[in-house]
This record gives sequence, C-alpha cells and structure tokens, in this order.
Amino acid sequence: MEGFKKQMVGLMAEQGLAYGERNKTYNSRLAQELASWADTQNNGNELHQQLYRAYFVDNKNISDPEVLVALVEATSLDSNEAKEVLSARTFSVRVDEDWSRAHQYGVTGVPTFVSAGLSVVGCQPYELLTRFSNHLKELKQPAGTDLT
Repeated sequence: MEGFKKQMVGLMAEQGLAYGERNKTYNSRLAQELASWADTQNNGNELHQQLYRAYFVDNKNISDPEVLVALVEATSLDSNEAKEVLSARTFSVRVDEDWSRAHQYGVTGVPTFVSAGLSVVGCQPYELLTRFSNHLKELKQPAGTDLT
C-alpha cells in the first residue's frame, strides 16, 4: 500500500491538491447522498469541497452523520435541511441510480471519464486527460473536417 500512497501524494501535489495522512477508509454512502442533495442547492459545490478535505486531508469519518452535518455547517447550505436529508435518506434512490449507471459503464474507481465506449479511470495527469479528450474529438470528427 505504501507505493499507492506515494503515487497518490505525488499526483495530488502535481495538481496542487492537499492530501493528508489517511489511515482509514470510511463508507461514503451517506456522504454521497448528502452530496447528491447539495447538487440541488445553490452553492452545493461548497459541500463537495468540504467532503474532499474531510476525507482526503483531515481523515474524518464521513460515514458519521454528525461529521457530515458539521461539514454542512461550514458552508452556506442549510444544516437543518441536511439533517432531514440524512435522517430520511431522501437521496438514497438517486445514489442507487448513480451506482447502477456506473456499474453499466464499468466504473471501478473515481474519478472515471467515459465517452464513446472508452474510459479513463482514477486520478490521472492533466496531460493524459487532454489526450483522451483530443482522441474523442478525433473519433467524432467526420472525415476531412478540421476542428481548429
């Protein structure tokens, strides 16, 4: 596992992203449901940033509803509404649908980029994503057409 960790630290540093001393993996299901709710709110991306930092930098237990509510409280989102979403599991079906769709596409890790039957899985250098995008443009380009 040490090699993987070293690779992740290097990749994150290349992209200017913080990456902490994670020593546990937590079930992210409730966090995914809460993030799905945040996607329906103004400024929902604030929660995505909090979730990233909590999990990958601060090693917080994102399966704990109290931790999740505290993360919401650090944003401009409504923490009372977040508590209700967690309690009622309001976005459980939506996350199930997302998981089903991911399974259909063969997603085995995050992030995964899928298009035209091709995919790039995991944290990859920007240059590789650019090559992937350019390759997709070439596939979709009619013969004899110039995209520039």
